[in-house]
Amino acid sequence: MLTLEELEKDIQDIKKRNLRVEADKAWETSTVRKCAILVLTYIVMVVFFTVAKIERPFVNAIVPVIAFALSTLSLSLIKKWWTVHIHEKRKK
Repeated sequence: MLTLEELEKDIQDIKKRNLRVEADKAWETSTVRKCAILVLTYIVMVVFFTVAKIERPFVNAIVPVIAFALSTLSLSLIKKWWTVHIHEKRKK
């Protein structure tokens, strides 16, 4: 049988883990993360278009970034629709 001290340590470990999980969830949906991904995508595309000698890399790199932004924004709407119309029906 576990001692009181061992149980308290286990509870503290669970609380620490829960804080990490909550932080990870918050990061996944944060605006900072989304903006960082957009900026990094833009930089990668500019470098690629420059190396590939595509005209106006700074302008042309905007297109994939906008496409990515639209796809990530629409995913939350699609997820909500899927949850209500598909997932909930499967549970019945």
